Amino acid sequence: MDVILQIFLVVLLAKIFGELSIRLGLPSILGGILAGIVLGPFFADPNGEIFLFLAELGAILLFFTAAYNEVSIRYIQALSKYTLIPTFTHILVAFVCGYTLGYIFNLGFLENIFIGIAFSSTSIGSVVNMLISCNYLSKNPGPLVLSSAILNNFVGVIMLGLIVSVATYQRLPGGKEILTIISGVVGFLVIMIVLGYKVYPVLFKYIHRMQIKESIFAFVIIIALVSAYLAEILGLHSVIGAFIGGIFLSEIPLARIEDIQSKVSGISYGVFIPMFYAFIGMSIDFSILQTNGLFTIAVIVLALLGKLFGGYIGSRILKVNSYDSLIFGIGSMPKADVELVVISIGLSMGVIGNASYSAIVLMVAISVVVSPLLLKYAIQAKEGANIGCRGL
Repeated sequence: MDVILQIFLVVLLAKIFGELSIRLGLPSILGGILAGIVLGPFFADPNGEIFLFLAELGAILLFFTAAYNEVSIRYIQALSKYTLIPTFTHILVAFVCGYTLGYIFNLGFLENIFIGIAFSSTSIGSVVNMLISCNYLSKNPGPLVLSSAILNNFVGVIMLGLIVSVATYQRLPGGKEILTIISGVVGFLVIMIVLGYKVYPVLFKYIHRMQIKESIFAFVIIIALVSAYLAEILGLHSVIGAFIGGIFLSEIPLARIEDIQSKVSGISYGVFIPMFYAFIGMSIDFSILQTNGLFTIAVIVLALLGKLFGGYIGSRILKVNSYDSLIFGIGSMPKADVELVVISIGLSMGVIGNASYSAIVLMVAISVVVSPLLLKYAIQAKEGANIGCRGL
């Protein structure tokens, strides 16, 4: 099938299915995955170089856009003392569940780590949508849930960066290799700190004086790509660089302009991110899901319960009441962006098998369906009334 036709069909079906998902009160991410599932049998080679490149670019822009539009270091710092403990507990409990599950099913060490990271992440976008739909974005514990999701993603990206560096050796690295990994991470962070605090603020002052059209937008995208490239040449994954680059840009007022953010989101979610989600859908092996039913069920149950109980326990440690602790735990359950990128990277590196990959994709889809419903019931239990959540 011609690549142009592939792009046309993916974007068209992703938007149609995404709209149907939203009208049903579900995240649009399901539309992209469903488009990939539907189109998969008709694509001669979904892993072809061009489509694979577009999917990888979609993953880069997904992480960059999330950081550039949604992550604020100041916001994390302001609420970190309240969210640090519950965020740590739901990351830890979920990670242990994922690693232990892989160990029980005799998977490899690195695959267990990748599963643990996929279990331990939370989708910022899904959390925001859930809280807005139930009018809880500004009501306790809504702000804590959101700040925890942001902090969770930040930690998840760091964990992903480290394990990707380790996975390049396909084994536990030795002393020299560990030194190489650490040097790459430290070197990248030093470069990004210098660029973020010294170079970019000055650069955007000059960019604002340029008369050529869309200069600010162009340089925002350029920085996303440069950050991704720097990460790769220093031994990290490109999505890590894009995420860090987006965080630093989000702290520069001259770069974080609403109109520019809208344009970045437009090109990302309009074209490239659907490619990544469709690629995820195309890569699901349903025959493996059928033959590994027990493993698939265990992935779904442990991934969701690990976040729920981890968030609940951490909130109770802070002496948050039971209802708000339950809401916090449920708010930690939905998964999407980080998890899908984690497993796609693991699959491309030959670390994750098709069974784990397909089971985790199914788990992500179920999490974004189940979590809003559980949140609605938890809020109703707390409020003692039949409150409504839009779309639920």
